[in-house]
Amino acid sequence: MDDATVLKHLTTPDAVARARAIELVLFDVDGVLTDGRLWYFPTSESGLVEVKGFSAHDGIGIGLARRAGLQTGIVTKRRSLSVERRARDLRLNFVHQGVDRKYDALQAIWKESGLGPRQTCAMGDDIVDLPMLEHSGLAAAPANARPEIRAAAHFVSAHSGGEGAARDLIEFILVAKGIWEKTLQQYLTAPESDYAGTAAAEAAR
Repeated sequence: MDDATVLKHLTTPDAVARARAIELVLFDVDGVLTDGRLWYFPTSESGLVEVKGFSAHDGIGIGLARRAGLQTGIVTKRRSLSVERRARDLRLNFVHQGVDRKYDALQAIWKESGLGPRQTCAMGDDIVDLPMLEHSGLAAAPANARPEIRAAAHFVSAHSGGEGAARDLIEFILVAKGIWEKTLQQYLTAPESDYAGTAAAEAAR
């Protein structure tokens, strides 16, 4: 990644300085890790199951974050088995579903992780995410976020939710911290190890 790539994103003057302190990256799900659309399919029990589509680019980005020693997680208002499975595949540190008050979840994560606001980055796309963004050291938004979210963000990605926005954010943080090249080389040395734990667990079932 070069400087020209980074400049495609919209940032506030202090965004790079804020990004250097980040140790924890949290994401909303719908509209950030997905494009915001909800799909419902019938089940054999005459019910419906909610299905979401996730970006493989974002998945690699989260793997890069983990390789760099960052903690990652999701805080979302909805509940979904698709999210539970995706979180397990990506080995997220924190998974909070069914959250009505996202700042409360943020405080719980700080207590568990031992980290605080300055070390936290949160990415959201709609007004329910504002409390989480306003209390984080680095507030981020996908390109298609609502105007209120974009106005509150220090970083607005070049891509929309579900299309690589999370990857944009993670790469921005790693570049700001001066560890992008090192992390990339570490990932390329053993990329499959990111999913080794999940594969072993699935095989044991």
